[in-house]
Amino acid sequence: MNFDLSEEQQVIKDLALQIFAGQATVERVKAVEKSDGFDREMWEQLANSGIQALCVPEEFGGSGFGAVELALALMGQGRHVAPVPLWLSGVAALALADFGSPAQQAAHLPGIATAETVVAIALAEQGANDVMNPTVIGTTAGGRVRIEGFKPAVPFAQHATLALVPVMLDGAPQVALVDPHAAGVTLSPVATTNREPQAHMEMNLDIPVDSILGHGAGIDGREALRSLYEHSLASLAAIQVGVAEGSLALTASHLSGRTQFGKPLSAFQATTQRAADGYITTEAMRVTALNAAWRLSEGFDARRDVAVAAYWASEGAQQVVTAAQHLHGGIGADIDYPVHRYFLWGIQLASVLGSASAHLSRLGNLIART
Repeated sequence: MNFDLSEEQQVIKDLALQIFAGQATVERVKAVEKSDGFDREMWEQLANSGIQALCVPEEFGGSGFGAVELALALMGQGRHVAPVPLWLSGVAALALADFGSPAQQAAHLPGIATAETVVAIALAEQGANDVMNPTVIGTTAGGRVRIEGFKPAVPFAQHATLALVPVMLDGAPQVALVDPHAAGVTLSPVATTNREPQAHMEMNLDIPVDSILGHGAGIDGREALRSLYEHSLASLAAIQVGVAEGSLALTASHLSGRTQFGKPLSAFQATTQRAADGYITTEAMRVTALNAAWRLSEGFDARRDVAVAAYWASEGAQQVVTAAQHLHGGIGADIDYPVHRYFLWGIQLASVLGSASAHLSRLGNLIART
């Protein structure tokens, strides 16, 4: 791919960075964490700027962009650890645009564009966490679908008005569009490493059969779920790039301003070498994340590329944020100091992405089959 950004992409990147830099101050993020974990004022500002509508088709009030533009915005979010569910809205918009029926698109995409619709995506599974084999069971009967099962740690579920839930429907994987506050859905908020609002979802409810993503449009449910999963991994990888960038920026400032034996810490080879390793790792994360997003946006088979990006985002980010804390010395362990927040985000997102070994195993299987 050509890694040079187009003029429009550069504008999106700069605009997102400007908004997040101005809105996601350390004091404000702390205040949001102490409340419900969702910065609605920032959410509204993103909507007013058009960031929310990036991936919504133009006929529904959006800009019609794809995974690359979403990734650029998410890197800005990660750099300032901004507590908003931007990746969820972006990925959901892409899923609805690619696989949704005309009625589903008309019902949900305008609300995503204006930020009135807050989306949750329930990918995590209990046990082996095999997203492509959902444990939530759906059964069709008389124009209705009975949904029964449990989804752990669903991001922003308690704030969402729409949840995309993978289900095994009559023996085949599908994606259901569920109201997380409907009768028959029980939400149990849980504490998370990075203070992101999440909730377990216990479901025992009936939904209309036309609430299955793409119902009546002749779509392949497995491909819809695969696309949702791969776009989610690519988006989380993009956030991790921003997290690593922000962590390194704080570290560079600390090493330049802190003195030891009459010299700044940046004058010592051991500190600069470790910081340089973090920079190289971050650039590897950036290249692989953008490559995965580009292949997805172009409609190519991106399974290998997504696995590579997810590996770097999981393994690499943990290395970078850990090194940043170590290079800060004692202040790095102070939970009131900003660098600690990047550490929490890096570890949390690595957990959501899945282990590096799991992605390498997936990559190996893909290579072996081709």
